[in-house]
This record gives sequence, C-alpha cells and structure tokens, in this order.
Amino acid sequence: MKKVLILLIAIALAIFEAYQDQGSALSTQGLLQTFANDNSENVNESLQRAFENRQSDLQIQGKGVVIKVLRDDIRGSRHQKFIIKGGAEQSVLVAHNIDLAPRLDGLKKGDTVEFNGEYEWNAKGGVIHWTHKDPNGYHVSGWLKYNGRVYQ
Repeated sequence: MKKVLILLIAIALAIFEAYQDQGSALSTQGLLQTFANDNSENVNESLQRAFENRQSDLQIQGKGVVIKVLRDDIRGSRHQKFIIKGGAEQSVLVAHNIDLAPRLDGLKKGDTVEFNGEYEWNAKGGVIHWTHKDPNGYHVSGWLKYNGRVYQ
C-alpha cells in the first residue's frame, strides 16, 4: 500500500512538472493518449490528426516504413534518428535514445519499424521520442520493434 501511494505521488509530481514546463494547461486529450493500430493507414490518420491539431505529449503506437536514415545526434544524449512514413501522407522523425536503449543495427530505407513513443508536434510532421524505458520510472515506457526484436 505504501509503495502504491509513493508511486501515485511520483506520477502526480511528474504531471505537475510537465504542466509547469509547458506553461499551459494540459491538452483536453490528456497528457498521454494511445493510438494502437496494426494498420499503417490508421496510424497515419492518428499522426495526421495530431499534426493538424498541433498536439504534443501523445503516446502513440504504430508502424511505418523507413524513408530516410539520418546521422546520429551526438549532442547531449545520443539519438539514432530516422524518418518513417506511417501511411500515404504523414511522415515523422523518430529520435531513439541510444544512451538508454540499443541501436537498431542495420536499419535502412524500406525497412518496417513498429513504435511506441511520445509524439511531439513540429511543422515538419512531428517527432516520436521516449522509445525506451524511463530509468527513473516516471514516464510511460516506449519501444521500437525491428526485425522481430524489441528495442527499449
């Protein structure tokens, strides 16, 4: 019981800090929202809707095809970066923290990657990040699935 209470307090503090950092009210959709679909077109609709509504802090699960592999971002925490297309129109950048999770070795254009991470809006289509476990246990754990292996 005591552990549950501590966990609830930690979650409340994390939400409060996120609220303070954003300087605005939490979205009406909530701090986190999950779109779990096996169909790439449906995932594309969820990403497109989030993009059109300029929403952020959405936990999204889906899959897409790699259209470009970018150089790693080595400033601060290192991130493996690539762009996926979740359907006919929407593309999104995936920024996978390789200081906290294994790299997707051999990733190339045309490969399919499943994901579960947090969507952040930007004018270019958005970013999926938090594709790993939170070492502090405050954030929803994300993951990437590539060639039958889960990376988190």
